[in-house]
Amino acid sequence: MAKKSIIAREKKRERLVAKFADLRKQLKEEGRWEELDTLPRNSNPIRLHNRCKLTGRPKGYIRYFGLCRVKFREMALDGKIPGITKASW
Repeated sequence: MAKKSIIAREKKRERLVAKFADLRKQLKEEGRWEELDTLPRNSNPIRLHNRCKLTGRPKGYIRYFGLCRVKFREMALDGKIPGITKASW
């Protein structure tokens, strides 16, 4: 499991991106690059990183479910994700 501080940092970035999204879009359309530079760096959506919603693990992320591969497999085998069955052919 990821450290609590890393998870909190990522949530803070998500809030900043949401807060400044409209302003960033407006400044880009108008071409006011100097004012765009004054915004916080973490308000740029490029700085976001997908993390597992349960553990905060950054690697092996499955975007459709919002989980890492480890938790996805555990939940799928326990039957906690509807419609997912183990493949066999």
